Amino acid sequence: MLEGFAREVWVVTRPLRFFGVETGTRMTVVRMSDGGLFVHSPVALDPALQSAVDALGPVRAIVAPSLFHHLYAAEWMAAYPDAVVHCCPGLERKRSDLTWNGVLGDEAAPAWAGELEQVHFGARRLENEVVFFHSASGTLICADLLFNLAGHASRLTRAVAWLLGNHEPGATRLERVMIRDRATAREQMSRMLRWDTERIVLAHGALVEFAGREALRNAYAWL
Repeated sequence: MLEGFAREVWVVTRPLRFFGVETGTRMTVVRMSDGGLFVHSPVALDPALQSAVDALGPVRAIVAPSLFHHLYAAEWMAAYPDAVVHCCPGLERKRSDLTWNGVLGDEAAPAWAGELEQVHFGARRLENEVVFFHSASGTLICADLLFNLAGHASRLTRAVAWLLGNHEPGATRLERVMIRDRATAREQMSRMLRWDTERIVLAHGALVEFAGREALRNAYAWL
């Protein structure tokens, strides 16, 4: 169910297996200054969750921020037809069965301009993720930018995290191999590091509740 994480920021954490490994997944809801809701990386929508979300305010925007975070977008589109729905670059082709209102980039859409900033981390092409920052609460919101699975309850997940080098919030060895253009990655990361990040919501693993900018800087110090 919805859990408060920061001022006007809530999260929903759900089980999820990826290639047989329990990684979990997480949705974020931000209530903007006009009372409307920004929904990031939606999870499966059941009546209890819908009721809890509706109690916070009207859903104005839904985003699928990564090529791997789109499974439940159609459910949210159907439930909230008045919301604008945006996807990361490339997802409009991967999910051409859905009608998107826009493709995310470095500029905020009108629905959340002035509320959230964003950076397209295109240097990691496998996910093509767009990362968000809620300045009012100092919260960075991501999907796959960081993994934090070293302390997971599952022994198998912890073992896989160890093998992949995910000992603290950060990328795994796979992401290091996937980033070919490190100069571009450094430029994109430098823009994220300008944000005054206090905490981080990530999809897979424990939340980062303090010293968020330092955690992000340490995670990508190898670039």
